[in-house]
Parts: sequence; structure tokens; C-alpha cells
Amino acid sequence: MPSLDLITIGRSSVDLYGAQVGGRLEDMASFNKYIGGSPTNIAAGAARLGLKSAVITRVGAEHMGRFIREQLVREKVDVRGVKTDPERLTALVLLGIRDEHQFPLIFYRENCADMALCEDDIDPDFIREAGCVCATGTHLSHPNTEAAVLKALRLARDNGARTALDIDYRPNLWGLAGHEAGESRFIESGKVTAKLQSTLHLFDLIVGTEEEFHIAGGSTDTLQALRAVRNVSSATLVCKRGPMGAVVFEGEIPESLDEGQSGQGFPIEVFNVLGAGDGFMAGLFRGWLTGEDWPTTLKFANACGAFAVSRHGCTPAYPSWEELQYFLRTGIRNRALRKDMALEQVHWSTNRTGDWPDLKVFAFDHRMQLEAIAEEAGQSSERIDAFKSLCLQTALEVAGDRHGYGILCDGRLGRETLYRATGTGLWIGRPVEWPGSRPLTLEPELGPDFGGLGEWPVDNVAKVLCFYHPDDTAEMRERQEEVVRRLFAATRRNRLEMLLEVIPSKVGPIDDDTVARIIERFYAIGIYPDWWKLEPMTSRTAWANACAAIEKHDPYVRGIVVLGLDAPMAELEASFATAAGFALVKGFAVGRTIFGEAARQWFSGQIDDREAVADMTRKYRDLCATWDTARAAATGAGGNDR
Repeated sequence: MPSLDLITIGRSSVDLYGAQVGGRLEDMASFNKYIGGSPTNIAAGAARLGLKSAVITRVGAEHMGRFIREQLVREKVDVRGVKTDPERLTALVLLGIRDEHQFPLIFYRENCADMALCEDDIDPDFIREAGCVCATGTHLSHPNTEAAVLKALRLARDNGARTALDIDYRPNLWGLAGHEAGESRFIESGKVTAKLQSTLHLFDLIVGTEEEFHIAGGSTDTLQALRAVRNVSSATLVCKRGPMGAVVFEGEIPESLDEGQSGQGFPIEVFNVLGAGDGFMAGLFRGWLTGEDWPTTLKFANACGAFAVSRHGCTPAYPSWEELQYFLRTGIRNRALRKDMALEQVHWSTNRTGDWPDLKVFAFDHRMQLEAIAEEAGQSSERIDAFKSLCLQTALEVAGDRHGYGILCDGRLGRETLYRATGTGLWIGRPVEWPGSRPLTLEPELGPDFGGLGEWPVDNVAKVLCFYHPDDTAEMRERQEEVVRRLFAATRRNRLEMLLEVIPSKVGPIDDDTVARIIERFYAIGIYPDWWKLEPMTSRTAWANACAAIEKHDPYVRGIVVLGLDAPMAELEASFATAAGFALVKGFAVGRTIFGEAARQWFSGQIDDREAVADMTRKYRDLCATWDTARAAATGAGGNDR
């Protein structure tokens, strides 16, 4: 039984997508960075749909090559076939969205890494793992890449695997058009037709637009072109017809395209056609490789193509399997799919990368408290960042090479520490609220339009603390909710996760329903935090109510972490023992219990850096052990309620 459903072969690039829609590529002021190249997009799209996929390609030994490799890993694509080329650069593509008909793009592919793919890059043992091998047309355009593709195809056929071709015709990449003609989709060429036809017998499935079949069949009459392809190949032919969907021909070509097998189409607003064919292929593979009939398979493919044309970017637009099923159940509620907020929530939450089944966070984002400690010791607040670097050292020492550890650190008093933390593998939360504010106001660094979030690394989680109570006055509630609502929109716009922390006990009396009522209210106004941070409740009923409120509205939430409120260890143990009985609670985010005493002694000169780290390491490690013990006890006792 193959361990991989699909291996794709060919192009791999970094797509730099113009962020301004409706303007010329010449006028783009900023770009969003995504993985690109048809085989890379298809492999990622297929993985999102639950297939086990891999890609064979080359990338450069530089930052963009590492980006592609790391992003593929995040997308759960097998990267054993991704070779690093020590001499060539990773390919780049600059793209723009002018309107629904114009999508200017420039390929930067002169002697690029993926075009150096050769036969030696094709490992027979790796190909043997595949249930299907998919080639794309561009890599038939040069002798060395063609040799690599043909070797992979022959090995696959010898192994009894399926083979597929995405014609993916780009005249520019066959040397038929200049650099400015990257958008061109069709130029007649007898040479290209002959090259394609020499390989078509190697495929079980051939997919292309009408124009792509024109080049493969050597005729601008679609039916005649399809018949020419059929003369040299017994493959199933899938002809994409844009807004008219697609048709499948398993045998002879009939007198009309309408006589082919078809599937449900989705009439949606066209926003961006770039990458739509790759999304279509991912959906097609999900159906074809899992044994669905052609109407169902084409329904999957058409739906995935619809997602692609409605969103910005290629791979980022593709749906998860959960999202696709949700869409097929609910149907089109807004022809501009990206404006269907419920659908976008499912898209966001089911395509987040990274997995945090448990999370133990050392929270030293405290600003007001550390400023008070520094002032009491007669020290400048400028020394706070140096102390926070010791906190980071503590977190890294306790974490070691293990997953599931994190920090909370601010960017005003802990700026350099944050820089050092990024890329370490720690979960990183970053506060945005002005300390102690009620009604809620945010740190000035965010700016009045929250534009400061655009400067954040995308692995930073925006954490906002709101002193909120269900019995607040209408004016207080509205002021605070408006800030959180705007922040939520800004985090999504900047592809950042958000953690919402609520502490009602500092505002008024609480009971077992208080936190659950707050959670219900925020969901009611359209705020879906990726994380919740809740105070250390000792009532099992209160935790059950809170978890039920979250699960009612967001089955994909990352989870809850328990805050500390400077509680003594004995009190934390009691709250952990209760919270750990609920699987939705992933861990804790505790600060002063760990660093409080060390900070006072360090700022007053009673201990040095080494002693401060040793003290905090002991306390953080003990707290982690306390949580692990509580979780083990709850699970062993039949707890871990959901």
C-alpha cells in the first residue's frame, strides 16, 4: 500500500502578490509573500484536503528556498523530494490583480533552482511510495527537467501507480513570449505540440483548459484538439471551461463538449483567477484518488477552484477538507466568498499552521508591575528589557528541545527580547493593551488604525487583556467591545492569531456563569479568538460552563490557558487540578509567581543574572511539573471533559 497518495513534480517559487487590488503592477506599494508554482500549489492544496502529498523540486540555498521548505512542512507536505541547489536562486514571481480580466505577472526564472531538476533527483524508492505521480507541462520544456519527469513517470507506471498531467501551458516559460507577457496563456507552436504529444501516452489523466488542449492537440478547435490528444493517449481527459465548470471524457470524444461528464458548478464573483487551476487540481485529486465518481470529483474540483478565484493568493486561498464540506453543506451565501464571514472563520481556523496540544507559557509581558519594581529599586526602566532577556533565557532552558512552551513578552519594554525570541520554536504572545486600562485602550505603538500590527512577525500572537464584566454599563461595554472588535479585524488582516484575556473578578462579583456569559457575548458580536486566557477558577461548574460556551460557537478554537494573578503556588495547584480536567484547557500563562521575587532581588542588586535565571528556572519547571501532574491525574481519573 503506497504511503503517499500523490507526488507532484516541477516548479516551485515564491509568489510576491501585489497587495493593492485594481492598480497596475508598476504602482504596487507592497506585496504579500506566498509559496507558488503549480506542482507546489497542488501538493499543498491536496494536503489541505487530507491527502498525503509530496513534491519533487529544487529550491535555492537561501532565505526564499528555506521559506518554501518550511511552509510546505507547515502545510503537512512531505519535503523529502525538495532538493537544495547550492548554485541557483529560488524562482520568484511578481503578480498583481488589476481587475477580473487582467492579472499581470513577471516570472523571475533565469537559471532558477527548479529548472535544474535532473534524473539524479528522482529516487526510485521515493517514487515507489506514491499512489500517483503528477507532472506539469513546464518541466517538459527543457531536456534535463524532461528527463527527470520521464524517469519519474516510467518508475510510477512500473510500480502500478497512476500518472497525471496538468498541461499548465505558459508560453513565456517555453521561450515563446517575452518577460512582459507572463500573463499570456496561449501562443500556437508546433514544437510545443510535438513535445507534449510525445509524452501524452504516459498518463492516465490529462487536465487542461480549452486553450491548453489547443496546444496539446495542435488545433484551436477544442473538439478537434481533444480528438488529436485521444489519438495518442487513452488517458481520461478533463477539460476546464472556466465559469462553465469542467467536463470529463473517458472514451471517444463526442460531438459536443456538453456531452462529457460534468459536476456541480459554483457561480461566484471572480476576484483572482491566478492559481485557480491548481486549486481545481487539488480538489480533482481528492475525488479521483479516493474513488469518488466523476460528478462528485468534479464538484470537489469546481468548489476548490471557486475558493481560489474568490481570494487573494494561490495556496492561501485553498480550502481545508472541513471547509470544503462546510461549503458544500451551506452553499453560496455571498457570491464574493471572501466576504462570507462564517466561511472565512472556518477557512482561517482550519488552515492555521502549527499544533499546540499543550502550552506552558512563562508570562513576563508585565509592564506596570516591572516599572514599579525598577522604580522602587532606584533603577531605570531601560533595564527592564535586560531582565526580560533573563526570562527568555529561563523559558528556553526549561523548554530545551521540547514543544509546547511559550512566552508572553511586550514590544515596548521587551523589544530586544522579542527579537531574540522569534524563531526559537517558542509560542510567542505579545500584549497590545495599555496596562490596567479600563475602558480598554491599546499601546501607542499600534497606532490609531492598528497599523503597527503590520510590522509584527506572523508567528506573534496578539494578546489583549480586557477588564470586562457582564454587568458593565452599556457605555463601558460598547467602548470596550468596539476596541476588541477592531483589533480582531486587524489581526485577521495581518494574518495574526489573537488571544483574548478576560478578568471579571477585578471588576465585580462573579459566579459560575460569569465567564461563560462574557464568552457568549464576544462570540455574539463576531469575535472569534484563537485563544482564550481565563482566570484560575476553582469551581468545576464554572469551567464546564466556560468550555461549553466556547465549543458551542467555535469547534476549532486553539484552546484556553489559565492565568496566574500572582497567586501562591498552593492556589495555582488547586486551580490547575480543576482546569486540567477539561481538554479545552491546554495549559497556563503565569508570570509573577515565577519572576516576582527574582525581579525584586535582581533590580536591587541582591542577585546576579545567573542567580535570577536559576531561581526562575526552578519555579517555572516546578509549575510545569504541577500542571503535568494535574493533567495526568485528571486524565487517569476519567476526566479530560470536553
